[in-house]
Amino acid sequence: MDKDYDLITIGAGSGGVAASRRAAAHGAKVLVIEGDRVGGTCVIRGCVPKKLMMYAAGFSQALEEARGYGWRDAGGRFEMADWAAAKAAEIDRLEGIYRNLLSGSGVERRAGWARLKGPGEVEVNGEVLRAPRILLATGGRPAADAFPGLELAMTSNDVLDLTRVPESLLVIGGGFIAVEFASILAGLGARVTLAFRDVLPLRGFDSDLRKRLADALAARGIAIASGVGFASLRKVASGFEVERLDGSVLAAAAVLNATGRRPNTAGLGLDQAGVATDRFGAVVVDHDSRSTVPGIWAIGDLTNRRNLTPVAIAEGRAFADTEFGGSPVRVDHRIVAAAVFTDPPIGTVGLTESQAVELGPVDVYESEFRPMKTAFVGGQQRSYMKLLADGLSGRVLGVHMLGPDAPEIVQSLSVALTCGATKRDFDRTIAVHPTAAEEFVLMREPSRRLLAREPGGAAA
Repeated sequence: MDKDYDLITIGAGSGGVAASRRAAAHGAKVLVIEGDRVGGTCVIRGCVPKKLMMYAAGFSQALEEARGYGWRDAGGRFEMADWAAAKAAEIDRLEGIYRNLLSGSGVERRAGWARLKGPGEVEVNGEVLRAPRILLATGGRPAADAFPGLELAMTSNDVLDLTRVPESLLVIGGGFIAVEFASILAGLGARVTLAFRDVLPLRGFDSDLRKRLADALAARGIAIASGVGFASLRKVASGFEVERLDGSVLAAAAVLNATGRRPNTAGLGLDQAGVATDRFGAVVVDHDSRSTVPGIWAIGDLTNRRNLTPVAIAEGRAFADTEFGGSPVRVDHRIVAAAVFTDPPIGTVGLTESQAVELGPVDVYESEFRPMKTAFVGGQQRSYMKLLADGLSGRVLGVHMLGPDAPEIVQSLSVALTCGATKRDFDRTIAVHPTAAEEFVLMREPSRRLLAREPGGAAA
């Protein structure tokens, strides 16, 4: 087959850019096709601007604490329009960096919406281009099909473009996006209600983290409406009303749909190319990110494996090293640290307690305390740390934390878990004092030992 390129990448997000640059570094002729801005969800409308908004929200509490530390003139008023302008300038700067990274690597870029035409063929702007390898890296998009009327609500994209803080906000959902924006907007001054179907937020996380986060959000003034599903959303004169399945109604000036994301496959021509997808619309891939069609790979949120930017980058680089670098690499999805940027934030890596106990006996170590910084000014916020160790070998299976600096602390500890560290390794590590992180090496006695259980059963 005649080829125009060695690799065509569809999508210029973090994963697509990483894969394309790495492939070009190995000598491949690479084309990236993107119909939107370069940088993808994380850089343009996801984790980067969201964290900038989180920083803005954090100053409200910091100013309160400052007065307790003797800063008599601490105060101020938040102007969201000012933040929005600064954010837009920063995103423009970062997009420029991404564009330069591609061009500096020798990667060609075309603007447009690409569609698979057949084996080794991609159509963009009416032109058919060819390559023996095609990489799909189009990411995900907000879902709006959970119940009637949900399309009227804002998505996370819209929240990041707000120029004023809504007086009241109803956040629908209990996952990452929901709890983060509920926490952020509450910090910026909105009256926030967080509504979700489950009993606790953050399904899939360790249960002790879930319970404590719900309590912490409530303590920050966020109303929690849990345990009931939703029937419909409607626009009313005062804003919006959501009717729940029990007949109750929740009202707010603005509504955020944070019910989840879906693989961004619209218009890709997957059916025409014969690429299999699962019931969620995600591209089905093997351990090496190969789709069911030879010559087509997929990475990142499009595959719905671990939907995190660093994972997409790792998958993209592994693909490039394997296919163009002569060095087969496979991403290990088992030990992947994650953070939830709430107030207080969460950091977690490894198995949850319910997962660990299915493998054998587990020793559970815990520590809970008021952080020094906030305790000094009478704050009641508490930090919680949890370490799970194999009851036989002592290998650390999971580390979970809720509290200030949790993401930073757990990122470092994820190295230890990746290397197979044991509880004994933690015990013989000398602490850095005074820090919160030292608690993870000072936990000497388990709070409880759990015996092995059958999957789905109760621990003995």
